[in-house]
Amino acid sequence: MAIPGNLLSATTSEIDPNTSGWTSKLNCTLSKGTGGRVGDGCLIVKSVAAGEMQARTVSSYPVTAGTTYQTFADAAGTLVERIGIRWLNSSGSEISITWSLSTASASAAWHRVGVAGAAPAGATQAQVLLSSTPAAGNVNQFWENIYLGLPIRTTGNLFSFGTESAEIDASGWTAEVNAGVTRQVPAVAWSVDNYLVGGQVIAVTATGAGNAAAVSTDRPVVTPGTDYRAYIYLNPPTLAADTWVELRYYDINGNQISAARSSLVQPSPGQGWYRQRASGIAPTNAATCSIAAGINGAAAGQVLRLEGAVVTVAPELQAGTILPYADGSLEQGIAGWTVASGVATIARSSPWGIAAWDGNYSLAVSSSTATASVIRSGRFAAPADTSYRAQIIASRSAGSWSTVNIKVRWYDAANADLGTSSGTSYSLPASDWWAMATDASVPAAATQGAIELTVTASATSSGMYIDNAALWEALPLTAVEVVEPTASITLTLRELPLDYDISVYRQASDGSRTLVRGPSGLLDHTLITSDLLVIEDYEAPIGVSVSYLVELYPPGSTSPSTRGSDTVTIPAGDRNEAWLKDPGNPQRNLQVMVQRAPDWQRPIEQTAYRVKGRRNAVVLSSTRGGLEGELTVWTRTDDERAALHWILDSGATLLWQAVPGMGVADMYVSVGQAAEARTGGTAMDQWRAWTLPLTETDMPVTTGVGASAGRTWQDILSEFDTWQAVLDTYATWEDVLLDRRTG
Repeated sequence: MAIPGNLLSATTSEIDPNTSGWTSKLNCTLSKGTGGRVGDGCLIVKSVAAGEMQARTVSSYPVTAGTTYQTFADAAGTLVERIGIRWLNSSGSEISITWSLSTASASAAWHRVGVAGAAPAGATQAQVLLSSTPAAGNVNQFWENIYLGLPIRTTGNLFSFGTESAEIDASGWTAEVNAGVTRQVPAVAWSVDNYLVGGQVIAVTATGAGNAAAVSTDRPVVTPGTDYRAYIYLNPPTLAADTWVELRYYDINGNQISAARSSLVQPSPGQGWYRQRASGIAPTNAATCSIAAGINGAAAGQVLRLEGAVVTVAPELQAGTILPYADGSLEQGIAGWTVASGVATIARSSPWGIAAWDGNYSLAVSSSTATASVIRSGRFAAPADTSYRAQIIASRSAGSWSTVNIKVRWYDAANADLGTSSGTSYSLPASDWWAMATDASVPAAATQGAIELTVTASATSSGMYIDNAALWEALPLTAVEVVEPTASITLTLRELPLDYDISVYRQASDGSRTLVRGPSGLLDHTLITSDLLVIEDYEAPIGVSVSYLVELYPPGSTSPSTRGSDTVTIPAGDRNEAWLKDPGNPQRNLQVMVQRAPDWQRPIEQTAYRVKGRRNAVVLSSTRGGLEGELTVWTRTDDERAALHWILDSGATLLWQAVPGMGVADMYVSVGQAAEARTGGTAMDQWRAWTLPLTETDMPVTTGVGASAGRTWQDILSEFDTWQAVLDTYATWEDVLLDRRTG
């Protein structure tokens, strides 16, 4: 599979179907091997004699001096290896090489090597170098899954790439107590498509016996009252090592004011790489945050390795849930959950990864007797005054449970108990995870709510796991809203099942259906990755009633469940105006005043053969083409004129929409050479007359709606130190939105 943002071609990156993207630089021959990770192919670098051997990319790739670039690859063999970026000037001469550290040990299993660094002054091109040093000739080293490009970082991470990753250096971390901080390159067999990890990791080494810890030097700004989640890969030195990660908050003076710690409990045999999460709501006086990690009771010389430090706004386990991430995910403990009555006990599941629907931990519930117990979450503000939906996902671990009843307990502003909703009861089968939900009306005085579970064991020593607890306002599963200023319709789909496929159709009154556009093209059997999907349909017809049909396909199934929406109509508006819309870039859409609609032609390719002695010619014809004609429009202001230039700039297929009754149906068109003329007024007159040659085309199928792909201003803050750096990287604000960089 192609690595996003890779400057290398697929052939060069994946070594399929050949090795044409690579050449020998020093003491080696190259050939194609088998057993690769992406495809079957891999690059064999064979030494000619003892000593360092190097291979490089045939091509040199454009870079911008001062910009940080990253390279990584998966390697295997009997040698330690390193990877580098070779910086070249405009004449192709070498300026310098940024090398990674060499791997700590050789490994015959595929493992990651990588490095990142800023292009030096004068650099205009770069090559990837692969290096290892055999003690003899005819020694093979294997390479695959190779990347060169801008650093790949976690979208939404408050930290810069230099803190999230150790590929540049170790300056994102500092020793806090009884420790030294360095970088190492262990041979780690990361997943082939885990592009967020590199080869170099942070090593926290205990200088003496006792607790040892390190903390990030990066202190990004946080918003008080916001729930944040931190996570990082921990690689403990032994199975018994007591390691942890901590999310810390600081006030404006840099004083630590709170911390949320999450301790790792390793599964046997231990010493793997475990992503550990911690979360907490930023206090009212919080200004910045950091992430810390450490070992309790370390022996001198023990090493805790770290990779992939991330702090983001905590994700909602269900859109709109009022439970903080810690209470819904149970990743760092039982949070606000308590046993209100009965013999049941609760704890975080153990060890890491034994039972979880999301993340790596859940709430473990045990009952020693065949009796009922009541388990309750913390209470949280419930601002809506209509109804809420509570849900858990549960799995049976031991014994049996006759019922699990889920309800909502309500409280007023003074924390007085207002009682519970009636609740819904479920049985708990012996295997798999099961969603259990209930709806609850909000009492008149209620301002807070909590999830309450009555769990009834039907056997002694019964156990269950609970995960993904959520409590949210019960809103319509499907909602539509007309947005008149943009002549569009917003379709909101809630509580979608993850990992299903979805198809979304726009339905006309005659029953005809048209697939609706999403970020990657038409929404046709598209994988669902979030329970909330908001679709902005800019191609809906104006002045015509439409509704939406949603098909949801379970994994591997061809039989969908369906949802339907209400019928809505975009107001037709002024009949003298029409819309020109760019399906892939709706921010460019504009309304123009029509001077004259086209006089249509339908071209056809024909060849006539006149046979001697026959009156009529023999004519061979192809299929008659679509409509062609000239649309003439006015722009009335300089802003309208600039907007029309903007939508025409890309040369992409456009959608032309006129008011119903004007004798023209909605049409996808390609615009030829556009002519802009003055209307005969003064030089200061802003009116312009435009002639737009239109050629009818098919609806674009693979064009997706351009969007930020989850990026926010936080990503700009994390990636750039100054606004000047932003201006130097992006030509327009649209380029900032779509992350289209210059150079």
